[in-house]
Amino acid sequence: MQKICAKPESMKDTASHYCPGCGHGIVHRLICEVVDELGIRERLIGICPVGCSVVAYNYFDFDMVEVAHGRAPAVATGIKRALPDRVVFTYQGDGDLASIGMAEIVHAAARGEAFTVIFINNATYGMTGGQMAPTTLLGQKTLTTPFGRRSRQEGYPVKIPELLASLEGASYLERVAVDNPAHIREAKRAIKKAFLLQIEKEKFSLIEVLSTCPTAWRMSPLASLKWLKEHMLVFYPVGIIKDESNG
Repeated sequence: MQKICAKPESMKDTASHYCPGCGHGIVHRLICEVVDELGIRERLIGICPVGCSVVAYNYFDFDMVEVAHGRAPAVATGIKRALPDRVVFTYQGDGDLASIGMAEIVHAAARGEAFTVIFINNATYGMTGGQMAPTTLLGQKTLTTPFGRRSRQEGYPVKIPELLASLEGASYLERVAVDNPAHIREAKRAIKKAFLLQIEKEKFSLIEVLSTCPTAWRMSPLASLKWLKEHMLVFYPVGIIKDESNG
């Protein structure tokens, strides 16, 4: 019998610790599929800071480095400069990248550091219990915004790819989602393109992935998919924000 679907070789055979309905597992698989297809497993170094994905090394069967909260771009910079022949990527959540590590990601993009960023946006601090993140939507309720996020009180949500697009060092910025099969296919295409851009042209790229967090959102997995479609995709439209890959 012909096998038509199998676990990627670069993914460990480990039971998931992620909550039911979480998108991290989907993105992990997409990364591993791309790694296998490009044949870069032995050259790859992944970097995960603090967050729900802090134990991503339990799932990725290639070299991983765990770093302090928000500091993944700084560590990626050092590794890529010291080992320019390696393929380096960071895997960061919205609290990590857009809050604690905002300065790190901005300056890495401004310098045009030649690594890839996979940025998971679920509009909340997932691991620590569901506090407001820089990406939390206006009106969205969290532990720290029980009446909904207000622009005059907590400020507006931050759109990271749009923010980085003005920086000359940022070459490829795209927003994708993992809420349905079509979007998942697009997410894989974008991740693969980002890795290829690093390998072939030594450019900085960031892929923002809209994902669900049913536990922090206090919804069922199905309801969280509906909420992402009706709210997150409206404020954070998917698509290419900047692409200088032909330059």
